[in-house]
Amino acid sequence: MKTNPDIAPLSAVDALYAESEDWHLNTGGQTIHAKRLPGRWRTIKWLLASVWLVYFLGPYLRWDGQQAVLFDIPNRKYHIFSATVLPQDFWMLSLLLLFFAILLAVMTALVGRVWCGFFCFQTVWTDVFTWIEERLEGPPAARRKLDQAPLTLAKARVKVTKHALWILIGFLTGFSFVAWFTDAPTLWSTFFIGQANSVAYATVALFAAGTYVLAGFLREQTCFWLCPYARIQGVMLDKTTIVPTYDEKRGEPRGRVRRDEATAERANGDCVDCNQCVAVCPTGIDIRRGQQEGCITCALCLDACDQVMDKVGRPRGLIRYASLDELEGLPTKTLLLRPRVWVYSAILALALGGIVYGLTSLAPMELKVLHERAPLFVLQSDGSIQNKYTLKILNKTPDILSVTIRVSGHDQIRLAGAEEPIETAPGGVTPAVVFVRIPRRLLAAEQQPIVFRVEAERSSGDPVATERESVFIGPPK
Repeated sequence: MKTNPDIAPLSAVDALYAESEDWHLNTGGQTIHAKRLPGRWRTIKWLLASVWLVYFLGPYLRWDGQQAVLFDIPNRKYHIFSATVLPQDFWMLSLLLLFFAILLAVMTALVGRVWCGFFCFQTVWTDVFTWIEERLEGPPAARRKLDQAPLTLAKARVKVTKHALWILIGFLTGFSFVAWFTDAPTLWSTFFIGQANSVAYATVALFAAGTYVLAGFLREQTCFWLCPYARIQGVMLDKTTIVPTYDEKRGEPRGRVRRDEATAERANGDCVDCNQCVAVCPTGIDIRRGQQEGCITCALCLDACDQVMDKVGRPRGLIRYASLDELEGLPTKTLLLRPRVWVYSAILALALGGIVYGLTSLAPMELKVLHERAPLFVLQSDGSIQNKYTLKILNKTPDILSVTIRVSGHDQIRLAGAEEPIETAPGGVTPAVVFVRIPRRLLAAEQQPIVFRVEAERSSGDPVATERESVFIGPPK
């Protein structure tokens, strides 16, 4: 018996039609058990999600004998490798927030909710939780059957194991968060014997419970009802935004593959109505109904559809990343030719440049000089004019510095009150009261500019110094 080469193979999709009866649109009243399929976008999703390993491993990176990145909130010091950022450098945090806000806007405007689909902690943690669930309970149909089955010893063992692993991940999530704010090895040695800070226990418990509930139970409902970004992302898209899209012109009218139907005689579109795009969607939406609030742009429906197209011998790309302009047959511009790409890129570059400049130009010491206001000057018995100053020395290094104070600006200037070096504590401001004297007869003007300079040497032998300009005030001429 001869086989017609134009007839689509049916055995590969017969099982898909039978399986599609089990998939329903998410209405929030039941647990979504998404099907997991391998594919290009699934691989990309795992690779991008692996960025979160930095969250768990970062606190254990050491630098110069201490934690490389440590946000020491009690002492108001933030160590980032060799740089120490103090509250006085708050402007860098503003630039950092601006950078990420604009970056999020850029990503959404260009390629939709890729943050939600590939990077968001809710998406990543939920993906890990459901992966564990599948390893223990089986594919979606088996999981739904197990949920409806009566409680047995075997079911209890599987469920307890699953929830124990979920709680463990939640605990590690909270513990890793706290480790960024305290010395990580010390936290391990004190946490389990009850000697850690009470705030640490409360934070770990809060993060563990939140992770367990959000990723284990709420899942896609967090994206639907709790996430504010899901509410506003729609206004950030336009006709040029590239998002996962169903090609309706090519796919409609939908129809199941029929036996003995030649390609030339087929009246239906390329969509075989297998519902695999719905089956793999973690939020349970049907991408064929157009852009929806629940779409997190994870592209898993692309993998599913491409695999079905391969099985039925039709071209890939029925569901693909595309813009509305492309689907409507309008001319499309490359990313580099879009004006807002350049505007966004310029803002990102300025913000990032400011952050890099701030981190690379952090002075190890800062000096502020406050002139005494009452009185502005004092006439000494030897005929010299004396001004009083309060110097505030900010030591940004982790070392105790022995600081020497000098003053310049006049040939006959003298400094009193700073004959001996001043000890400055790391990360703190040390005040010092000094007196500056200049002979009255040598004052050329009522106000004379002077410069205070503080110098010290770090434990490593590196010299540090900074200076500040002030003014010396004398009697009117």
